[in-house]
Amino acid sequence: MLRLQGEMIRGGTSKCWIFDHHDVVATGVDADILLLAAYNAADPRQIDGVGGASSTTSKAAIVRTSTAPGIDVEYAFAQVGIGDERVEWASNCGNCATAVALYAVHNGLVPITSDSTTVRMLNVNTRARLTGTIPTPGRTAFDEGTAAVPGTAALGVPVLLGFEDPAGSTTGRALPTGRAVDTLTGPAGRIEASLVDAGAPAALFEAKAFGLRGTESLAEFAAALPALTMLRRQAALAMGLAKEHDPVSHAVPKVGVVARPAAYRTTDGTPVGPDEYDLAVRMVSMHAPHPAIGLTSAVALATAAAIPGTLAHRVARQTAGTLRLGTPAGVITARAVPAAEGASPTVLLHRAARRIARAELLVPVLEGRPA
Repeated sequence: MLRLQGEMIRGGTSKCWIFDHHDVVATGVDADILLLAAYNAADPRQIDGVGGASSTTSKAAIVRTSTAPGIDVEYAFAQVGIGDERVEWASNCGNCATAVALYAVHNGLVPITSDSTTVRMLNVNTRARLTGTIPTPGRTAFDEGTAAVPGTAALGVPVLLGFEDPAGSTTGRALPTGRAVDTLTGPAGRIEASLVDAGAPAALFEAKAFGLRGTESLAEFAAALPALTMLRRQAALAMGLAKEHDPVSHAVPKVGVVARPAAYRTTDGTPVGPDEYDLAVRMVSMHAPHPAIGLTSAVALATAAAIPGTLAHRVARQTAGTLRLGTPAGVITARAVPAAEGASPTVLLHRAARRIARAELLVPVLEGRPA
């Protein structure tokens, strides 16, 4: 039995266990094996571990201070399997980055020198650079706050999350194939897709291609999952993210559908009018409909909607620098801010985070494998 210190933080609409890199190394156990055991990943209910048995609650970040210029904190993001003894390290998570920023402020990884503190972060999975700005009035870091985000009624410390120069962060180009629209082969034949890399690689389809409106409930959208799962693989090959015989990744590219704004009701029954947002979106998270939207997906959509010819640009209401996304949880706003010459616009999103627990995890690892 191993002992591992960790801190659980809710970032936005996800829960993320944060671990110090030095503590993980000190166990002498491979990080994959350690996380699989700690989360009880083999069990779909994760009943004997700290996982929450959903894609938004089976996450981890391993954090350390950075010596790189302009970076305060480096973190590796892990999406831990659910009923699947596998850890995905291929992507980033904006909600967990929100949690990392709060962790860094509370654990002295950055100095608090004013009434707000900005944490400069590097996601080592994708080399993406992010910032998390947190109020620290009187040079004090708070555990809780009054900020809210769509997708949860819980309140938290406000965090302004920025994705710096996000275009091409994985493949080197905002449009990895060089085209605004590609044609993939799905279970029903050929289908148009926009393959975008910003924040995270994403494959976007028009909802109507699946007989959808883009405003479906989670249960209704689930009907498209088999087709989208197959198309995710096709998109990964087209974007150069995988080769024909590589294992299938369920983390990247992100995949989802877009549509013109229309009236709908959120998961909690709140009505949303077509004038209240600019683009309808439903995304997949691992094997299930995302209850809101991953922030890296939001960045990809904000970038795609600004590129003429993409499917997102085709159906989005065009605005100046701000894109309101109609998600199952409600409307989430992404704001693009011009950056230095040669860099793509920084994308800003308002999030909230709360520290939930600090704990010593008792991890059943035997002979270099989960017990």
